[in-house]
Amino acid sequence: MGLLSQILTLPLAPVRGVGWVVDRVVEAAEQEYYDPEPVQRALADLEKDLLEGRIDQQTFEEREDELLDRLDEIAAYRRGETAP
Repeated sequence: MGLLSQILTLPLAPVRGVGWVVDRVVEAAEQEYYDPEPVQRALADLEKDLLEGRIDQQTFEEREDELLDRLDEIAAYRRGETAP
C-alpha cells in the first residue's frame, strides 16, 4: 500500500485488526479440529475398553467406524481436498 492509501484507510484500521484476529482464531480452531492425535488416542482407548470388557463388540465396531471416518476426513483436509 502506498502512503496515501494508508492515510485514507486509517479509520478502517480497527476493522482490519478485528479481521486479523478472527483469521487467527479460525486457523487455531481448524488446527485443533483437524488434529489426528486425539482421534488416534480415542481409537486406542476404544480397543482397550473392548479388551477389558467394558464395551461389547458391536459398540466397538460402531464407534470404530465413526473414528475411522473422522480420520479419513482429517486426511482429506490435510491433502487439500474438501471434506465430505
